Amino acid sequence: MGESVRAVERALDVLLCFTNQTPELTMTQIADQVGIHKSTAHRLLATLENKRFIQRDPDTGVYRLGIRLLQMAYLTLEQNDLRRLAAPFMHKLCDLYEENIDLTLLDDIDVVFINILEGPRRVKLAAAIGQRLPAFATASGKAILGFLPEKLVKQILDRGMPKLTPSTIDSPEVFFEDLNSVRERGFAISEQELEEQINAVAAPIFNQENHPIASIAVAGPAYRLTRERMMEIGPVVVTTTRAISQEINIATIPMTYSAVNFPEFVKNNK
Repeated sequence: MGESVRAVERALDVLLCFTNQTPELTMTQIADQVGIHKSTAHRLLATLENKRFIQRDPDTGVYRLGIRLLQMAYLTLEQNDLRRLAAPFMHKLCDLYEENIDLTLLDDIDVVFINILEGPRRVKLAAAIGQRLPAFATASGKAILGFLPEKLVKQILDRGMPKLTPSTIDSPEVFFEDLNSVRERGFAISEQELEEQINAVAAPIFNQENHPIASIAVAGPAYRLTRERMMEIGPVVVTTTRAISQEINIATIPMTYSAVNFPEFVKNNK
């Protein structure tokens, strides 16, 4: 590997050090995580700071992600065809149910919010575009996992199923039983599995090859989104996501599965 390519790889590794759990890091912490000398870390951080991908707190000396990444994230979202196609359907669901409507993608073992419409009701949920949540504990994630090969789902579950609430499913056997219900109904529900007092119902969006690439969820307080209410809403969400899937087919947008090279995975695991 050439030195210039190695430098790019290391710079990307530096950016990837920052997570929800570690939004601020010292130069020493970054050097240790990436496995480089402090002098190398200093040069990389100086370059990234100059380009505004990193910013340094002048008082504490800690580093955090910079404004340039935020600008690029917004640009990515604005150019995301799935987000654009799904938006009018999400607005219809929001008008109909007056709850939060979420559009998420599966990335590795998490779902990532790429669009959120807040319902007009007084009790709202704290969710943000770009936020990551564990797929196994969310309706959004289960809606996608329910239509993936079992081997891939096992790989995701093997990464951990922490008990987030008393209602979190932390047994792979029980989880696969739940996914059977997801496939039968066409939609997934989460009853306080990620956060107490919060329920959600979600259905998957499929690409041209009939692979699940995203999901739409209706989320709200458990006292409003009871199991009976979610069972009423579920078929409507399925109808909505099927319509979005048809729009994708009409637009012939090259939507791909984000967590793995899906066609290659299927070919290798038949």
